[in-house]
Amino acid sequence: MPAVLGLEGSANKVGAGIVRDGVILSNRRATYVTPPGQGFAPGPTARHHRGELLGLVAAALSDAKLSPSDLQAVAFTKGPGMGAPLAVVAAVARTLAQLWGLPLLGVNHCVGHIEMGRLLGPAPDPLVLYVSGGNTQVISFSRRRYRIWGETLDLALGNCIDRLARLLQIPNEPSPGYNVEQLAKRGRVLLELPYGVKGLDVSFSGLLAHLQAVAPRLLANGEATEADLCFSLQETTFAMLTEVTERALALTRASHLLLVGGVACNQRLQEMLRTMCRARGAELCPTDERYCIDNGAMIAQAGWEMLRAGQVTALDQSGITQRYRTDEVEVTWRD
Repeated sequence: MPAVLGLEGSANKVGAGIVRDGVILSNRRATYVTPPGQGFAPGPTARHHRGELLGLVAAALSDAKLSPSDLQAVAFTKGPGMGAPLAVVAAVARTLAQLWGLPLLGVNHCVGHIEMGRLLGPAPDPLVLYVSGGNTQVISFSRRRYRIWGETLDLALGNCIDRLARLLQIPNEPSPGYNVEQLAKRGRVLLELPYGVKGLDVSFSGLLAHLQAVAPRLLANGEATEADLCFSLQETTFAMLTEVTERALALTRASHLLLVGGVACNQRLQEMLRTMCRARGAELCPTDERYCIDNGAMIAQAGWEMLRAGQVTALDQSGITQRYRTDEVEVTWRD
């Protein structure tokens, strides 16, 4: 049974995980955290990953009680993501693969999320809602591709939430999205915000620009609190996502909705989607919180599927692709 080491580092989290025959043997992760009001830039994030990754690999091997000789391949995130962090992870993957004489597996980050969700949940062929800091897509599988039914036309939802956190100087530890979620629970005033749904696509940039323009005045005049702003952002953006996802469920007639990506941890988003799914006779399958946040195990799982299908990445094709779309991947391991 092949054991695959997976390395992830497309944004501010860097991880190493090992999967063997659908069993997660280890999953180590470190997060680059910036001060309140600041995002994470490519250069410092890449330096963080470079300092952490080899230690995470050693820890993942120790947790799995394996040595390099027990591995059959090294998988890494090829894209999409931030260029400098991706390049660090790809360089480490290439080095380890050559050092240990193992094949390389260049994994699409989005496909990694989907394959981990399929592994953990009861949904072998679901409609997928993928919401994270860099991506927002409604996806289903057809004819050896993950097809995108709808997506954001500008900002990803996680990025939108993070930028509100930055505006309000909300701490980035453990994550800005988590802190916005906790504040939103105390919100009482629902502000009217731009609602950008266009068929199966969504747009968040107008909503964010409006919030950035009115927030200082609302806070100064006591017309709204920080909690109200977080509450209003969540309710409006989650309603938009629920609308387009319901439309896609009606079109695909899927019986399961798989929720993946970092924003999938949000309990209010899960609640809204679960209500919608029940009304349509479908089941919501949110990914386990440990694995919906970027991690190495999801890259290992997608890599394991690729290895099983003989889909190996040549060394001269092992560069990164910052804009690597979900529907560009030929999914040879599914019927």
